Amino acid sequence: MQIVLILSLVAAAIGSGLVAGIFFAFSTFIMAAFSRIPAEQGIAAMNSINVTIVRSPFMALFVPTAMLCIVISVLALMNWRGGASALMLAGAALYVLASFLSTIIFNVPMNDALAKVGGNGTEAAALWATYLKDWTWWNHVRTIASLLASVAFGRALMMI
Repeated sequence: MQIVLILSLVAAAIGSGLVAGIFFAFSTFIMAAFSRIPAEQGIAAMNSINVTIVRSPFMALFVPTAMLCIVISVLALMNWRGGASALMLAGAALYVLASFLSTIIFNVPMNDALAKVGGNGTEAAALWATYLKDWTWWNHVRTIASLLASVAFGRALMMI
């Protein structure tokens, strides 16, 4: 059981760290670059990303990391190790709730709404302005949560 826990923590630390890096890129320069181009072009670029990402290796990282978090939570509760287990639960909660579920609850619906709007006109420009602000804010949440989850998993590894 110990080897399963260690491998799960290593994989979750790497997975959540990689996800944090991807989200970090969006938070720090991709969305800023999109905000500098005309709304029609920004909408087209983001819609292209949103279609591409669900068929990319990112999904083979994003979803399994969430599943590993569930496994880690169960393992932490089955064999309580004090601070290490608390860190495992914290990392799992951060990733599942603030990264994975916030994506489903906040970012994906915004992506769906963006896909339905035409690329030009006042409605599109208004939606794009709101999208840039709101989507990026929730992406900051996902970035920080994923990074903190990775740190928590790494710290738990050092304690077991």
